[in-house]
Amino acid sequence: MLNIVDLRDQVDAEVDYTTMVPRAPFDVSAALDIVAPVCQDVATQGVEALQRLSEKFDHVVPQHFRVPAEALHRALEGLDPLVRQAYEIAIERRRVVAFQELGPQQVDVEVATGAVISQKMIPVNRVGLYVPGGRAPLASSVIHNVVPAQVAGVAQIAVTSPPQAEFGGLPHPNILAVCALLGVEEVYAVGGSQAVAMFAYGVDGLCRPVDMICGPGNIYVAAAKRYVQGRVGIDSEAGPTEIAIVADDSAIPSHVAADMVSQAEHDPMAGSVLITDSEELARKVDVVIAAQAAQARHSARIHEALKGEQSGIVLVRDMEQALAVADAYAAEHLEIHTRDADALAQRVTNAGAIFIGTWSPVSLGDYLAGSTHVLPTGGGAKHSSGLNVKSFLRAVHLIRYQQGATDAVAKDVIAFAESEDLPSHGNALRVRVEDPDGSRA
Repeated sequence: MLNIVDLRDQVDAEVDYTTMVPRAPFDVSAALDIVAPVCQDVATQGVEALQRLSEKFDHVVPQHFRVPAEALHRALEGLDPLVRQAYEIAIERRRVVAFQELGPQQVDVEVATGAVISQKMIPVNRVGLYVPGGRAPLASSVIHNVVPAQVAGVAQIAVTSPPQAEFGGLPHPNILAVCALLGVEEVYAVGGSQAVAMFAYGVDGLCRPVDMICGPGNIYVAAAKRYVQGRVGIDSEAGPTEIAIVADDSAIPSHVAADMVSQAEHDPMAGSVLITDSEELARKVDVVIAAQAAQARHSARIHEALKGEQSGIVLVRDMEQALAVADAYAAEHLEIHTRDADALAQRVTNAGAIFIGTWSPVSLGDYLAGSTHVLPTGGGAKHSSGLNVKSFLRAVHLIRYQQGATDAVAKDVIAFAESEDLPSHGNALRVRVEDPDGSRA
């Protein structure tokens, strides 16, 4: 069922595995021309544009773009008790981990006598969270974005999710229920690139601009985030979700197959990749995947994802080559199913999150493991981290030099400034040394 990529005859030092591993293109630039006029319409026409765009893209115009408080409470009251319990466990575990991520809020370093540099962590003031509402109502995304923002100390958190015709123009009730559980009261029924524009530019009488936009979405949401970046901060341009699994002949085929199928369930563009040195495991996984996919509720979507160019089985010589391939792929989610999974995990350098051993499937991280599930895609793990508390904090340096400490390095600053042909920079130190009390002014 799966495409096979055989890399066993490749020499690590001579090849770029990045070009050889399965991955579908995700061209955000191509969508920019489409989202640019949408964003500009929202910026200039406000609610009128939201009404027109909501009708066009969501096929429903909400009675209220801002979700009424009673709708949030009603959604929470109507939540299935078992689902509510799962949400509460997820919130509790993510919050526990988030507090550990927070770390010290101020660090003071005395670089010389009378010369102190402090670093203070200041939270972003206002954050807008986009929550998809298409194939799957990602209530989990609310938890994994809101909890670290709250722990970071973000003062204002606004959430938006596409209006759903079947729910009277409101977002999915589960999304509203989680917002209520988390105490988020500013919730909007706006979707797509117009929602990103609403957060970036603000809409008079409805929504004030935010300082940062986070949350996943389709290629148009990603393109809109790129379009408004600079005016506001963004978390990332999330592409299709992906999983890579490094496995040897000790792996359990049904476990590996189930995790690849679960990732394919997200989207027809989702990537599921097995990297293994065992041909026997590869054959077994391929057979089991076909059986599991055929029985799945979203069988058509899963088959499309698994048969796409972004999914497949990569055959390698040994675990050393497997590690090299995994680091080149830089998976959003990396599972390790090997005899020495812990040791191998410590050697990985590029992954959004690493799931160690057969009892740590990605599905745990998606929901309530306590880790973040907002992770870099498309190889972004080579340079970016998953969303965490520090994503919502800005590091600000406070510089406190006493007179003696400044005098001690004045000549060095003057020399440095002259070397860059910026003499007035040096003069700012010279006047302090020559006229410390300003009496010559």
